[in-house]
Amino acid sequence: MLAATISNNTERFGGFASLAMQNATAASLELERTVKEFGFLGAMLNDYQQSGSDGQTLLYYDQPEYDVFWQKVSDLDVPVYFHPRTSIDIITKLMFAHAPVLEGAVQEFAAILSTHILGLCVNGVFDRFPKLKIIVGHLGERIPSDLNRIDTRLIRQGGNANMKQNVTTYFHTNIFETTAGNFATDLLHFHIGQIGLDRIMFSIDYPFVDTVSGSNEIYFTHVCLLPFIQVQIPEATSWIQGLETSMNKQDFNSLQRGLAEKVLGLE
Repeated sequence: MLAATISNNTERFGGFASLAMQNATAASLELERTVKEFGFLGAMLNDYQQSGSDGQTLLYYDQPEYDVFWQKVSDLDVPVYFHPRTSIDIITKLMFAHAPVLEGAVQEFAAILSTHILGLCVNGVFDRFPKLKIIVGHLGERIPSDLNRIDTRLIRQGGNANMKQNVTTYFHTNIFETTAGNFATDLLHFHIGQIGLDRIMFSIDYPFVDTVSGSNEIYFTHVCLLPFIQVQIPEATSWIQGLETSMNKQDFNSLQRGLAEKVLGLE
């Protein structure tokens, strides 16, 4: 459906594959099909995959059985965008029954997805597949804000046994972040200091905001993850345009669209 929807205007629209991840081999073949047949730019994975007859078995892609999938991602040289999902009921009850307002984007999404991303790091996925390109939205689901503590505690706790580098290094070599839904200038500058502007891409948080016409950025959206041009999100656009006067032209272009063009293979 996505391929058909964008087929008449692939100069403006691109797609990410949505994959069922219960079977890593099947997922890798479907990714290959969508990239080669439809020209898709990569895949979007909504955190863990439910499995089992009751849907209570959670599959995380940092386990060896998913190496066949990551090998295919590496061979195709496409990025995988990790996005939050609504938790299964048991997680919601155990973690948020005391304060339901913390569900969703306030706390739940970052807390749950960041654990998966860190799992990829500590379980050696990026060591086995050094060419992997992972994208994490919402300014990295807060991980770059805590890199020093993560790295030092892993060493002290002996939790770095299965990783050749520290988490900070993987954010410099394998993990990119986007600004989706997190338009905080001071925080952006802090993250630039932590991981570098060459790891950060401008992004919106559609459909959680309204759209109007006209602009020149490349936008990641959260509906089908379509990077598209000439769609303007008022809050996001106002924010990034306000950055133009405080950044040199090269850095601003990198944040606005240049890095996304490289990561998505649009150059």
